[in-house]
Amino acid sequence: MKTRLVNSRLRLLLLVILFTFGALGARAAWLQTVRASSLAAMAQTQARKPISLPAGRGTIYDRLGNPLAIGEAAMDVDADPMQIAHPRREARIAAKTLGLKVKPLYAQLSDRSRGFVYVERQAPASLANKLMKRHLVGFTFEPDQKRVYPQGTVAAPVLGFLGTDRPLSGLEVELNKELKGRPGKATVVRDALGQPVDTIQQRAASDGRDVYLTLDSHIQANAEQVLEQTVSEWHAKDATAIVMDPHTGAVLAMAQEPGYNAKDYVAATKRGLTVDHAVTDVFEPGSVFKVVTIGGALSQHDITPNTAIRVPGALHVADRVIHDAEPHGLETLKVKQILQRSSNIGTDIIAARYLGEGGLKRWMARFGFDRRTGIDFPGESAGLRPSWSGSTIGTVPIGQGVSVTAIQLASAYAAIANGGEWIQPHLVDHVAGAPTPKPKRRRILAPGVDAQLRTMLRGVVSDQGTAELAAIPGYAVAGKTGTAQKPGPNGYIPGAYVATFVGMVPASRPRLLVLVTIDEPHGQIYGGLVAAPAFEQIASFDLQYLEVPPDLRIK
Repeated sequence: MKTRLVNSRLRLLLLVILFTFGALGARAAWLQTVRASSLAAMAQTQARKPISLPAGRGTIYDRLGNPLAIGEAAMDVDADPMQIAHPRREARIAAKTLGLKVKPLYAQLSDRSRGFVYVERQAPASLANKLMKRHLVGFTFEPDQKRVYPQGTVAAPVLGFLGTDRPLSGLEVELNKELKGRPGKATVVRDALGQPVDTIQQRAASDGRDVYLTLDSHIQANAEQVLEQTVSEWHAKDATAIVMDPHTGAVLAMAQEPGYNAKDYVAATKRGLTVDHAVTDVFEPGSVFKVVTIGGALSQHDITPNTAIRVPGALHVADRVIHDAEPHGLETLKVKQILQRSSNIGTDIIAARYLGEGGLKRWMARFGFDRRTGIDFPGESAGLRPSWSGSTIGTVPIGQGVSVTAIQLASAYAAIANGGEWIQPHLVDHVAGAPTPKPKRRRILAPGVDAQLRTMLRGVVSDQGTAELAAIPGYAVAGKTGTAQKPGPNGYIPGAYVATFVGMVPASRPRLLVLVTIDEPHGQIYGGLVAAPAFEQIASFDLQYLEVPPDLRIK
C-alpha cells in the first residue's frame, strides 16, 4: 500500500516537473521569436541612451564689458528607482551631498513604478561630481548649464530670467535666438548596473553668441539706489527711471523700485515685481505732455515763445471747467511763461486756437504717442489713445485722458534734446559677430523749434519755475514737471497721483536725458517736489561719472 502511494507521488512530481519545464520552454521559445525584436530594442535602449549636449548660452554684457548674465557649468542628476535596492540609504547620501531634503527624495527613489526621476536639475557641477564619486547604483549624471546673474539686483527686470527649460522674461526672452546656441547630440553607453561607461558624440554643441547692451551697470545701479531712497522717503507704490543718450537712442539705465534679486525670481514673480514698468505700464502724463501742444504750434509757426496769450482765471470746455494750479484773474502770459508756470488754461487756448482736434492728433502721432517705440524688449505697450468728445480738447493738451509709457515719453523728450529728431530707443548695442544695428530715425520738429523748447524748458528749472529742485550746480538743466491723478474704473482715484520729471542736461548741448516717475507718493504729490530731486541725484552722478564738463559758472 505504501509502495503504491510513493509511486503515485513520484509520478505526480514527475508530471509537475515536466509541465514546468514545458512551460519554461514555451516561454523561452515565445521570447526568442515573438518578443525577440522588442526585447532587443529595450535592451539596446537600456544600454544606450541618447542625450542632448547643452550649448553654452551667450553672456550678456553691459556697454563696458561687465558681465550681467553668464552661464555656469551644472549637471542634471537623475535616477532609476527600479535599480535602487536601498532607497533610504541612497536618499540620505544624495540629499546630504546636494543639499536636498531627505523625505521627498526618499519618496521618489522608493517608487518602483517609475523608471526615471529627477534628483536635481542644474545641480552645481562640484556637488554633482562629488556625488558621482559615490558610485550609487541607479544614479546618472548629464551635463547642463545654469544661468547666473553676478550683479544680483542690478537691472534684474531688464535682464529677465532663464528658467530650467526656457527663458521666462526680459532680454533673456527677447534675445533667446542669439543667446541659446545649438545643442549637440551624444549617446551614453551603460553597463548592466546602469552606470555610464562611455559617451559617443554624434554632433558637437554650438555655443550661443554674446550680447553687448547699451546699459551701463554703474549708471543703472545708481539709479536703482536713488529710486529706493525716493520710494522710502515718499512711501510710494513704485518708481521708474530712464537714462538715455538722446543723440543715439541708447538706454544707459532703465531702473525701477521695488527691485529684486535675480536669484529670487520665483518669489519676485509672486509679488508682481518682474514686470518692467518703463515699457509695459501706462499712465496719464500730466503737464509733461504740454510740449506736444506747444511744440506743435511752434513748428507750425503759429506762435513764438514771446507770443502773448490772454489767460483767464477759468476756462469752460464743453462740460468741464479748466483751472490752473494757482488761482489768478485775467492775465497776459507769453508762451514761454505758459510752459514755465505750467498753465493749463494757456496750453488749452493754444491747442484750441492753433491745433484743434485734428492737429492735436497729428502732433501726438509725430511725437510717437500712438504706437510702440519698437524698443528691443518684450511686452511693450502702445499706450492708450483718448476717447474724443467735446471736452477732450481741454484735457488731452494738458496730459489728461491720454495714457503713455515712460519709454514713449523719454523718447519724445530726447527728440527735443537732439535737434528735433526722434530716434528709436534701444537696449542692445550689438551681438557678437553681427553688425551693429542702426535705430530708426524721423524728424518730428521743425528746425530751430527744439532750441526754442530747450530754452523755454530751462525756465521751468530756473526763473521761479515749477522744478527748482532739479537744478544742478554748474549745469543748465531743461525739463518739465508733471502731476497727474490716476484714473480708476469709476473715475479718478482720490489721493492717487503719478509725479514725473523729465529733463536734459547740459541744456546747451544735452548729453543725457533722464526721466523719473513716482507712482502714488504720500506727503507730497507734485513732480517738482517728488520726482525732480531724484532727477537731480541721478543726473549729478551720471555727469560726474561720464566726466561731462559744466556749461555754467558756479555762483
